[in-house]
Amino acid sequence: MANVQNGNKRPNMNMPRPSWMWIYGIIAVMILGWYFLNGGSDAPLPSDWTAVEKMVEQGEVEKIQVVNREEAQVFLKKEAIEKYRNDAEQPLYRHMPEQGIQLIFTIGSVDSFREDLKEVEQRTGTEIPVVYETQRNNWTNILVNVLPWVLIIGVWIFLMRSMARGGGGAGGGIMNVGKAKAQVFDKDNAKRVTFKDVAGLAEAKVEIMEIVDFLKKADKYRELGAKIPKGALLVGPPGTGKTLLAKAVAGEANVPFLSISGSDFVEMFVGVGASRVRDLFEQAKQKAPCIVFIDEIDAIGRARGKNAGFSGNDERENTLNQLLTEMDGFQTNTGVIVLAATNRVDILDKALTRAGRFDRQIEVGLPDVNERKEIFDVHLRPLKLDPQLDRSFLARQTPGFSGADIANVCNEAALIAARHNKKFVTREDFLAAIDRIVGGLEKPNMPMTPEERRITAIHEAGHAVVMWSLPECDPVLKVTVVPRGRSLGATWSSPDEDRIHVTDEALEEQLAGLLGGRIAEEVNYHTLGVGALSDLERATKTAYAMVTYYGMSKKIGPLSYYDSTGTRDTFTKPFSEQTAHDIDVEVRRFVEEAYARARAIIEAKNAQINAIADLLLEKETIYSEDLEQILGPAAQQPRNTAAKGGDAAKGDAADARPADGTAAASDTEQADASVAKNGAPAASGATEPDEPKRENTPEPTSEH
Repeated sequence: MANVQNGNKRPNMNMPRPSWMWIYGIIAVMILGWYFLNGGSDAPLPSDWTAVEKMVEQGEVEKIQVVNREEAQVFLKKEAIEKYRNDAEQPLYRHMPEQGIQLIFTIGSVDSFREDLKEVEQRTGTEIPVVYETQRNNWTNILVNVLPWVLIIGVWIFLMRSMARGGGGAGGGIMNVGKAKAQVFDKDNAKRVTFKDVAGLAEAKVEIMEIVDFLKKADKYRELGAKIPKGALLVGPPGTGKTLLAKAVAGEANVPFLSISGSDFVEMFVGVGASRVRDLFEQAKQKAPCIVFIDEIDAIGRARGKNAGFSGNDERENTLNQLLTEMDGFQTNTGVIVLAATNRVDILDKALTRAGRFDRQIEVGLPDVNERKEIFDVHLRPLKLDPQLDRSFLARQTPGFSGADIANVCNEAALIAARHNKKFVTREDFLAAIDRIVGGLEKPNMPMTPEERRITAIHEAGHAVVMWSLPECDPVLKVTVVPRGRSLGATWSSPDEDRIHVTDEALEEQLAGLLGGRIAEEVNYHTLGVGALSDLERATKTAYAMVTYYGMSKKIGPLSYYDSTGTRDTFTKPFSEQTAHDIDVEVRRFVEEAYARARAIIEAKNAQINAIADLLLEKETIYSEDLEQILGPAAQQPRNTAAKGGDAAKGDAADARPADGTAAASDTEQADASVAKNGAPAASGATEPDEPKRENTPEPTSEH
């Protein structure tokens, strides 16, 4: 039998199996061909009543059939058919059917058709038989009867094919809903990210390089008895480069890298999240040594038991429990390292962040001035720049900006340069981009009366004078009355990046600076406007933080009611009603003292305020050197530790003037959002007591 098989052996052509789509296509072509070649040859010709009327007058019509009260079918006599088929002057009638219906046309209504036909019959003296019929579409009947069966059979075939694929890949079918949808990166990937592509983050790179070095040189650590960390948690504000750092780890380690988002575990089906966690770690064990990266882990790692009465056994907790078991349970995951990123570490479950699961937390914070320069160097590579552009100047103009913010600044600057048909991107484009991102879109054509512009100028001048006169306030960079975003004007200040310790005196002076605009309106116009809403909101938050968080009130004492764990019940207060009353009294006292302090400055320097307002109405935007000509030297003195950058920052404020002499305003509410993205109010410096260093985003002081 074997010889017979060998003798009759045919070459294996590996012919592809015919697809169902090809079969369906062939059937459709055959149906269309039959319609056009066969059925189309006997199809009646379209016509109208004018042509049919002439045929009726000539006695060529045998009968007319009206179908469904909307279509008339004309039957001609045999001699008329031969006449029209052989008529060279009318080639359209050459394809007239010899049998059956010759012409069809649409009637407006049965009554009008009867009247027109009766008129022709009376004029010619002939009578044309008319038949009225009601016909149903055969195709409709077929679809009604066959379509449900087709759908049922199609769904059945889809389910069977999905079950047949089984575990053929993550997300390959409906039966793979429990498979982890992780993206796999390995050394063969064409596009690799290394630590050279990550600017700044020097401390974070040192921490995470140990993990990479262990994977590369595991024997060196095993000889000393050291164990590989099971996990590392990247913590920091949004846009600081946590995910990029994880990609660099994958590129440097030369080991398989499984990336998945925390939201990929969340599904509407019960048990899917836990199943995907198990499948993820099974894939990682097969590829060990391997790195698993879970982005935005707070989607599944939120602390348990906060609302036990409402959701005691929900799907998210089951997913978290499975993750805890896989990371440090009875089963050993040798060679599997888990990296995770989050900007909400305070809400993570304590069992997840303990040693043995995430052995270390790597802080990925906002870049300082040197790191921002490195980030600018990375994002400026693809841009066509002005050769005289100073990158250090851009770094000093963007305190508090994250890596994502800097990337956005570079892109916005390029868009602005292209909008003005420039050949390269200049410094003015970058300054306009910063104003656009922080303050919002400029509105130069906003309708305002001269009186409203004057009030806005007085408001912003009040802020500038108070902040200029108090030594602990942030230095004023520029003042503008150009509407931008939701604001009519703004006073820009640049926080001191080197300031670490924020005192009560500094917060009290910042309160006075926030209230300066409202007081200037009150002193000059004896009225109170709604433009100080954002100022009052920020001042109130700062005062409450001073009393309830920082313990700066003598009456309340050195107590803090801040909940760093986020586990406190929101429906109850950690203090009595009497303490709540005392807190309100102390907050009011702080605000009123700052109000009186700012009012004394404004009343003493009201003439300078009006001079600044006049200059604002003339130039729309003024800078620190303009204020110095009117007010004299600022009260702020450069710190010893920052003396090397104090003069430069002052010079930057002067150099920040665009070429056309104008600058954009900023939207205070939008700036607040960017400054307070880590929970810190923009004016207070910090909301959280464990983070006294304020966010250093250049901010407008007021919204009017």
